Amino acid sequence: MSGGAAGGGGGPEKASDDGDLSARLKRLETQIEGKRPKAAPADAARKATPGATSSLGQAMRLSTEFIAGVIAGGILGYITDHLLGTKPWGMIVLLMLGFVTGIYNVMRVSGFSGHKAEKDRR
Repeated sequence: MSGGAAGGGGGPEKASDDGDLSARLKRLETQIEGKRPKAAPADAARKATPGATSSLGQAMRLSTEFIAGVIAGGILGYITDHLLGTKPWGMIVLLMLGFVTGIYNVMRVSGFSGHKAEKDRR
């Protein structure tokens, strides 16, 4: 068993195999690039629709509109209870009113109710 014949030093044959393999690989890469659809750059997509917001931005705006209504109702209920002396009822009624207002704001901003927000019309 001499390591030369069976083991691995094919010299010129190996070099031509590597060259052939490299050429086939480059040809395959160009074919793949030709068939792959061209992707639009992210900046161009944003410039195409200037008024559009991202999904995350829309979700944050909707949640903020809802939470603001509930918090405002709670604060007004707390103030009403202290000024008028109606301990649980002012908080209950105005908190529920804040909840309804928050839902209405979410529907208005999302366009579900048919009325658009004044800021969105401009």
